[in-house]
Amino acid sequence: MEIERKFIVKAPPKNYKEYPHKEIEQSYLFREPVLRIRRYGEDYFFTYKSKGLLSRQEEEFSISKEDYEKLLEKSTGTILSKTRYIIKKDNAPTIELDVFQGEFSGLIFAEVEFSSEEEANSYLPPSWFYKEVTFDASFSNSNLSTLTKEEIKKLMREAID
Repeated sequence: MEIERKFIVKAPPKNYKEYPHKEIEQSYLFREPVLRIRRYGEDYFFTYKSKGLLSRQEEEFSISKEDYEKLLEKSTGTILSKTRYIIKKDNAPTIELDVFQGEFSGLIFAEVEFSSEEEANSYLPPSWFYKEVTFDASFSNSNLSTLTKEEIKKLMREAID
């Protein structure tokens, strides 16, 4: 089970580039349920996600580079590219800071995973988180991949205004 809250970030911490990070490329084969492929550094994955916003079933399987490349040919929409920074401080939940490139350059999300909905609902985000979009499906990565360049620009303007 994945329990996660998602936030738009306008101004990440000044030192965010000092945190461990990996490059991610992901694309979608199907959106309901979500069938996603992802290159995470030099590792490749196939992921199933059920419907849901705060909580949903998620299953992830390691696949070969060759299988990833074959499936990438079958994917639809825009391939999302981003750098994921892993921000871990003390006993606070880990923040995954996604800084997008390409057509989504300028878009930054912070995602925080939890072990229970109670924990997720009691989480107090840091002040540098701008706007929560957990319950707005238009900001799901699978939805973002379906947008045209004009729709991307409009969504990004609305997100940070």
